[in-house]
Amino acid sequence: MKIKTRLEAMRRLALRYFHTELRDKLSQARISLQLCGLALCFALIASLVIILFRLLLEGANHYSGIERMDMEAMVYDWRALLPLMGALLIWLVATIGSKRYRRMGIAYVLHRFKLHYGKIPLQSAPGQFFQALIALATNFSVGREGPAIHLGAVSASVLAEKFKLPDNSVRIMCASGIAAGIAATFNAPLAAVVFVFEVVVREYKIHYFFPIMISAICGALSSQLVFGNVHEYDAIQVFHIPLDHYPLLALGGVGLGCAAAAFNWTLLKVTATGQHWPLIVRLLLAGSITTVVGIALPQALGSGDLAINAVIADNPGLLLLIAVLIGKMIATIAAIGLGIPGGLIGPLYGIGALLGGILALISAMVFPSIAPYVGLYTVIGMTAMMGVCLSAPLAALVALLELTNDASIILPAMFVTIPAFLVAYQWFQTESVFFRQLDIMGLGYKVPPVNQGLQKTGVRALMDRRFVVVKNDDELLLEVMKRAEGRPVMVRSAEGEIQMLRLEMQSFEDSTTLSRQPMQGLPDTATLNEAYEILSPKRTGEVYIYQGDKDNLVGVIGWTKLQQEIRSGQV
Repeated sequence: MKIKTRLEAMRRLALRYFHTELRDKLSQARISLQLCGLALCFALIASLVIILFRLLLEGANHYSGIERMDMEAMVYDWRALLPLMGALLIWLVATIGSKRYRRMGIAYVLHRFKLHYGKIPLQSAPGQFFQALIALATNFSVGREGPAIHLGAVSASVLAEKFKLPDNSVRIMCASGIAAGIAATFNAPLAAVVFVFEVVVREYKIHYFFPIMISAICGALSSQLVFGNVHEYDAIQVFHIPLDHYPLLALGGVGLGCAAAAFNWTLLKVTATGQHWPLIVRLLLAGSITTVVGIALPQALGSGDLAINAVIADNPGLLLLIAVLIGKMIATIAAIGLGIPGGLIGPLYGIGALLGGILALISAMVFPSIAPYVGLYTVIGMTAMMGVCLSAPLAALVALLELTNDASIILPAMFVTIPAFLVAYQWFQTESVFFRQLDIMGLGYKVPPVNQGLQKTGVRALMDRRFVVVKNDDELLLEVMKRAEGRPVMVRSAEGEIQMLRLEMQSFEDSTTLSRQPMQGLPDTATLNEAYEILSPKRTGEVYIYQGDKDNLVGVIGWTKLQQEIRSGQV
């Protein structure tokens, strides 16, 4: 009997901690052990999903023998038709699922992160998983980071919602899942952290940093346990470049900036043009273009590895690299612009490598001393293309640093990225491709600074718990109001509506009367931004906070207290 009593007491204590103390801690915009622990747990699940995706992709590539294809006899190989088959399979998977959940990819994740606290419908995950798997397995020019980001975000945010965590911490869990997904895909934990802050979060907060960093570590370690400690581009030979080459690097940066701006403009033009076409038309057109490009230039297919291998091969031909560059751009624009699910970073690496290799070979015709540095120019081109097209120069630099495992790329890559970025963004008015895609799709992502600050704190962190709820009895109400001692007093009407009671002085009669102000309710998972949206039109009043059931009131937030929080500079 005593054991049962103790177990019951422990259960109640655990429930009390989860429903009260844990939520109170997570509602605050502060770093905590609980926040880091949850991020680690959710990152583990996200990492397992990404590892499963990678294993299936490797199995599909091994079964189809894509890695062993004879490039010379591609036109006679049945695998040349893989993109067309893939387009049909993607359409079939898309039609099986609900049309409501067809949106996917990095741009969609950004939209949900900015406006919906990173809450991404679980129903969108199967479509992203299988369609991206088909796209990558059938040689479309798309990258692995697209599904990694979407699936990582879904895994973490759905779990956070399942445990009914406050919305402000759901957003942190979503960002952490993204970091875990990127790190598990590329074995690049630092790049994952920087990418999340530079592209997704777009601001630095210490209570975001540690959960995201822990999640990236979890993703990288999970990847290393299954696939080994592999750096994808460590085969690229990088030599330290002499200082007298830097003027030429600056000119190369200008050229890369122009190329990146042209690529972005063309991609977004195709995206906008094909936006309203039927899905089957877009997919078949993308499959047909990719098939034609693949038959003529098989090195232009895939994520970008084949293009990079063409650049770093012994004695690459300049005309061949130029042809592969044109084919790679066409295949990428067709795939991404016409809606093939997948990421953009992989193809950008391929395009950047080709541009860097072409720049090195042309320069070597005039300055033969440049010939040994083709590998370095290749990496510099990859860094500049990713940094400019995605408006993420630091993430691009760190990613290539980890993927090549060579620190000698840092200075020349920085030196080239600056003129490339300035040329593209000032001369050609280039913007991040992700945010332009959101504009084309009509999805919002802009949040005013005040609202953005309020979204970081949950209502449980500010609500007044010293409230009184009384029966709807006028004599009792007046007596309670006199004894309330400043505490909020609420009454539940016969219709179930919650009203705030106030004593109002009637100066001409020297008496007091009771007034009732209707109140709106918010769940205890909401943030201060929802309270602000309700109260700001009248700039007065209160909202009540409930937990689970609307009858279970746990607090009150008034406009005055909300204003004090805003003026304190804490939001």
